[in-house]
Amino acid sequence: MSYILVLYYSRHGATAELARQIARGIESVQGIEARLRTVPTVSAVCEAVAPAVPPTGAPYVTHEDLRHCAGLALGSPTRFGNMAAALKYFLDGTSPLWLNGALAGKPAGVFTSTSSLHGGQEATLLTMMVPLLHHGMVVLGLPYSEGDLLHTRGGGTPYGPTHFAGPENNLSLTDEERRLCQALGRRLARTALALACPPD
Repeated sequence: MSYILVLYYSRHGATAELARQIARGIESVQGIEARLRTVPTVSAVCEAVAPAVPPTGAPYVTHEDLRHCAGLALGSPTRFGNMAAALKYFLDGTSPLWLNGALAGKPAGVFTSTSSLHGGQEATLLTMMVPLLHHGMVVLGLPYSEGDLLHTRGGGTPYGPTHFAGPENNLSLTDEERRLCQALGRRLARTALALACPPD
């Protein structure tokens, strides 16, 4: 069965929870499934070797997960208005997929979490879109027909779902944040299925 790859990096669990909610939205669409994957942390000093399987959470992503996906949801905590180094490190190694056009024409969306309400969520989402555009992906956001965008008091943007985790990183997703994640999952799934259909 076709799958949407939900690829994320999470330090305190908030971005992982966004990923799970996006996966729920994907799997509410018949004919496609979600595949949750993460990336290992990187070392600031030397090349670190992570165990082959993380002790908890989703398995580590491979290039083959990316090559064969029907679409991609990419998530990271906000780091000074940009994605976390661990996720960028993985993306920086995807040149072979870029050279082969393996992701061209596939739908993609982005999501993020941050500990401060104005901590650069939208900048993070925009910068996460850049490598996806270089890969030739069809980048999707959230339209304002999703009424939660007009009423959210936490996260949520037209560029993609976001979450305000609070200074202690202990705030749960709001109902609006949860629904916006699921809405992105459904959009990705439906778009992937539509793009896979041969023209009449």
